[in-house]
Amino acid sequence: MLAARSPARQVVQAGSGILYGIRRATTPIRSMPDSLFRHPTIEIDWTGGSEFDAHRAGGPKIHVDGDAKTAPSPVDVLLAALATCAATDVVTILHKQRTPVQALHVAVDADRVESTPRRLAAAVLHFTIRAPGTTGAKAARAVQLAVTKYCSVRSSLVAEAAVTWTIDLES
Repeated sequence: MLAARSPARQVVQAGSGILYGIRRATTPIRSMPDSLFRHPTIEIDWTGGSEFDAHRAGGPKIHVDGDAKTAPSPVDVLLAALATCAATDVVTILHKQRTPVQALHVAVDADRVESTPRRLAAAVLHFTIRAPGTTGAKAARAVQLAVTKYCSVRSSLVAEAAVTWTIDLES
């Protein structure tokens, strides 16, 4: 049973497809298919101007500035999320290969469409990795797996937003 005021997904039939809409419920409702799980709710609080604080309930806050003057912009945060997601998986994969990472840096170059809504068109992740004992081939495979298979942020982007990468392996 769902607690009062907890968000729940309601299945709504629309044509031949199924849409999922949020509704507030105090009684059980038909939930999402078993193959999906609910991500914790992210909340934002307006702090003035084009600035907001974003957080999970009870979690740490990140400050976001729509004008990118006092904090990262929403697109900056998206690109940082993409890089962090992939980098986390690279660290895990190289650790499993018994070549733990000593240092890792990712720079993200991105192109956006000029017309509104100025969406992300492409991103290149430039990895600089220091992991003694690893080879270029192992680093390349770790990055490939991280970006193309394990990174949920990358997989959530529209298909038209190409995401590629480069690697600079430091010794």
